[in-house]
Amino acid sequence: MNDPVYDVAPWLVLLPLAWAGLAFVWGPGRGARLALAGTALQLLLTLRLAAELLSLGGRRHAVGGWGAPLGIDLAVDGLSMTMLLLTQAVAFAVFIYARAYFTDRSADGDGHGARNHFWPLAGFLLAAMNALYLSADLFNLYVTLELLGLAAVGLVAAGGNAAQVSAALRYLLVSLLASGAYLLGVALIYGSYGTVALSALPLMSADAPLAVALAAALMGVALLLKTALFPFHFWLPPAHGGAPAPVSALLSALVVKATFYLFLRLGLGLFAPLGETIAWLPGLLGSAAIFWGSWQALRAQRLKMLVAYSTVAQLGYLFLIFPLLAPDGLALQAGVMQALSHGLAKAAMFMTAGVFLQVSGRDAVADLAGVAGRLPVTLFAFGLAGVTLMGLPPSGGFLAKWLLIDAALAQGRWGWAAVVIAGGLLTALYVFRVVRQAFASTEARPPLAPVPRTLEWTAFALAAASVLLGLRGMEVLHLLDVGAAS
Repeated sequence: MNDPVYDVAPWLVLLPLAWAGLAFVWGPGRGARLALAGTALQLLLTLRLAAELLSLGGRRHAVGGWGAPLGIDLAVDGLSMTMLLLTQAVAFAVFIYARAYFTDRSADGDGHGARNHFWPLAGFLLAAMNALYLSADLFNLYVTLELLGLAAVGLVAAGGNAAQVSAALRYLLVSLLASGAYLLGVALIYGSYGTVALSALPLMSADAPLAVALAAALMGVALLLKTALFPFHFWLPPAHGGAPAPVSALLSALVVKATFYLFLRLGLGLFAPLGETIAWLPGLLGSAAIFWGSWQALRAQRLKMLVAYSTVAQLGYLFLIFPLLAPDGLALQAGVMQALSHGLAKAAMFMTAGVFLQVSGRDAVADLAGVAGRLPVTLFAFGLAGVTLMGLPPSGGFLAKWLLIDAALAQGRWGWAAVVIAGGLLTALYVFRVVRQAFASTEARPPLAPVPRTLEWTAFALAAASVLLGLRGMEVLHLLDVGAAS
């Protein structure tokens, strides 16, 4: 156990809470500077924690000196460490983008509301997400899930227009329903075993109480709802597609990954025996998500809705790993690499959509004609993000899909490999639909509003990182070999 004075883990929760509270008091101007400074420090602390993890193994911290089962433990292993790294890195880039995006005028229709409330809500969102990755018992995971959902809903509604408020209300109702189901599952497990600490809970067995099986079902459905896996995705496109671009980037790149992480954590741990029996179900739903989301992206008329439906499709790959999980670890590596590469690429893609909307005031794909010559960096960033989503080499998306196909072929499951390949081809269709329109000639060239270079280059940096991840991705995946946190 670490020295409680110098332990990094609690600061990853306390720091965003501190600067979020100050940002609420001091306003958006100072709030932006606080967020950038705080997130940069969080990134440095996360890198230090990763170095400790590689040298010393899994880390555990008893909050207030009282560990489980009486107190609260914070714990980190390789899986949670990769998600913490993704969270701080993407958030830092998005905050640089958001500071330039939320000027006194927003072509997104966000108004002053989003600018005024973005920084404190984003801080609370990061605190909840970091706490979720560090939590080591089922009840604290519920608390962090609830805080994460409320902060996300607030960010969607912050713009204040009717569409955003409607999407936020739908998101809120789904979030509350899912949280209630998850909490009921936690109560059933506590009633059966007398503890909610993951380290103290036995793996679900064939003779487990019926209440535990019911808890697994309730918690599984709750997490599928929050992750927006098909057919539980109905709330995601209006929320992600209607929110301001920095909010969409955070939601799509990070928030849905947190609930997937928890689904994976419980599927590999507490409910692993059940997962071996019904692993085909998340795989089947993931396959349906890939095809349905891609089809809707192909039909979408608005650029941000196209990117939102792309998220529905790309989330499907994360759940294809469950029927392929094996001791060789290929499927797990594929899922983690997909989460990392998609987080970087999708944040970049929403950020580029925000640039297009900021300069033209229009969100229709048809209105992109001629932007290739006027916004080449932004279009190149969109294309690089598309390369990752398609799974072309040398991107992180290619590495993820290669590992997934390798795992499927090693087990003789050709059908899952075919789904991965077909999904990549469908992704290419809707990405090239946007790129082709951007290069289309147009006689009428309406004037474009000036755009800060920060917006273009931040999106480009994340898109380039999603491609470069494929070159160094296996080194990142070495973190997964570090011992379990629970």
